[in-house]
Amino acid sequence: MAKLTIDDLKKIKNRVEKEDQFRAGKKRVKLTVHMGTCGIASGAKEILDTFMDEISENNVDDVLITTSGCIGICSREPLATIEEQGKEPIVYEHLTQNKARQIFKRHVMKGEIQNDFVLARGREQEEKGESK
Repeated sequence: MAKLTIDDLKKIKNRVEKEDQFRAGKKRVKLTVHMGTCGIASGAKEILDTFMDEISENNVDDVLITTSGCIGICSREPLATIEEQGKEPIVYEHLTQNKARQIFKRHVMKGEIQNDFVLARGREQEEKGESK
C-alpha cells in the first residue's frame, strides 16, 4: 500500500472542509457529479464542466460542487445528485450538457425538480439516528 504524501493529505483536508460547508448550512445546494470510470466514459467530465460554467456565469456562491465515484448504475450514466438543505436528494440520469444546464437553471436556481430526468429520490439507506 502506498504511503500518503503531504499533497494527498491536503487534498483530503480540502474535500472534508468543502463537505462541512454544506453540512453546516453554509451552502444551500450540494451538487455531486458521479465520476467513476463508467461515468467519465459516458461524459461526466463534460457535465461537471457545464455545471461549473453555470455556477460561474450565474455568479453563484451558495452551491457546493463535488465529485464522487461510481454509484453502481453504469447503464444510467452520466449521473448527478442535487441535495438541498432540508430536502431529499435527487439523482438525475442520462445527463447531457443541455440537461445539465436545464437542471441548474430550474432545479438549483429555482427549486423546480426536473422530473423527466430523475432516476431516484431520497437516500439509499437511512443515516444513523434516523427513525424508520
